Amino acid sequence: MFNEIEFKRKLDAEGIAFIKKHEGFSTTAYKDSAGIYTIGYGSIQIFGRAVRHDDVITEHQAINQMIIDLETFEHAVNEYVYVYLTQKQYTALVSFTYNVGSHAFKTSTLLKKLNQSDYQAAADELLKWVNAGGERIQGLVNRRNDERALFLEDIKE
Repeated sequence: MFNEIEFKRKLDAEGIAFIKKHEGFSTTAYKDSAGIYTIGYGSIQIFGRAVRHDDVITEHQAINQMIIDLETFEHAVNEYVYVYLTQKQYTALVSFTYNVGSHAFKTSTLLKKLNQSDYQAAADELLKWVNAGGERIQGLVNRRNDERALFLEDIKE
């Protein structure tokens, strides 16, 4: 297991750009498709508290918050994944976890299959995470397709 030898992965610039593209940017708070107040690059926390309906943020503040958020989700992927990942697979998983949360990732069938070295089945699990607020969301369909394609990009058949 990579965790036993203290192997820690990090997002690269392409990974951050991938997540920013899928999150989009908003200077004002809005309710996301699950009804949660969100701001900046998909952050649900700002200034050490939950986002409120009247919050406003600069891009600089949003980037600072994204750095804090990414530390949490990178840690989750590093902590719970016990198999080898390419940089692209790591990016796809951090993007997924950034979107669904660490607990959802930790308890997912995706993670179970991945840790059994079933990379294809894990990639296919991504496509199941396309609903929010009880509805299928096209933006999530698009994001999961992109994450799956990125995850599988380095796999040689």
